[in-house]
Amino acid sequence: MDLASVIGLVVGVLLLTGSVLLVNGASLGAFFDGPSLLMVLGGSLAAVMISMPLRNVLNLGRVCKQVFVNRQEDFANLVDQLVRLAEIARREGLLALESRLAAIANPLVVLGVQMAIDGTRPEIIEDVLRAEMEAVAARHRNGKLALEQLSRFAPAFGMVGTLVGLVIMLCNMTNPEAIGPGMAVAMITTLYGVVFANLFCIPFAEKLNYLSRHELTAMEIIVRGILGIQSGDHPRIIEQRLRSFVPYDQRTRLRRAA
Repeated sequence: MDLASVIGLVVGVLLLTGSVLLVNGASLGAFFDGPSLLMVLGGSLAAVMISMPLRNVLNLGRVCKQVFVNRQEDFANLVDQLVRLAEIARREGLLALESRLAAIANPLVVLGVQMAIDGTRPEIIEDVLRAEMEAVAARHRNGKLALEQLSRFAPAFGMVGTLVGLVIMLCNMTNPEAIGPGMAVAMITTLYGVVFANLFCIPFAEKLNYLSRHELTAMEIIVRGILGIQSGDHPRIIEQRLRSFVPYDQRTRLRRAA
């Protein structure tokens, strides 16, 4: 569970709700309007469905789940694992790594080590691993594209709802008592669009972007580590190359290569 995402969303909702309740005479019920909510959410989703494939829209739930439930690779542990593999390969040869494949959880490490064991040329190993990186990056871009589109369309449909409300209000100018409530309902639609875009869509998309960069960095560590192992570089050299990806506060956890 990603506590930062959960805490941020809960705090944001509570602060907005609390600010409304602190206003004299305000009530939460006054800020709920079904037609306005339907116009913002329904219009935004319809626009997203028009602008991109249906499967991207249907995957929105799974993509949003990643914001709260995700597994981030520990760079220090990853570097330590690659250095250990380099030590085994240097002492016993690349073929000795085959018995260790079952204990490796990361599929990209398994793929790279297996190709190295099979005697694949370094340039081919790099091409295959970087093709995997590009595929992951493309998948991540498609995943957050729907959220980015929603963040663009929601404020626009909020304005559309406001204009619709104003037109309806102007049609009832003969009734002065209806002008105030009508104006409030018209402005609520804009509020929905802005809140939906800036509290949900944009932060979710940014979190997915961070997770994507983190995963791609882990994959870059793997690519460089596997190439070093395949080339027979000394484990200490491999560690020095890879430790630059590890944050300074985590570098003390790196096991020194023998």
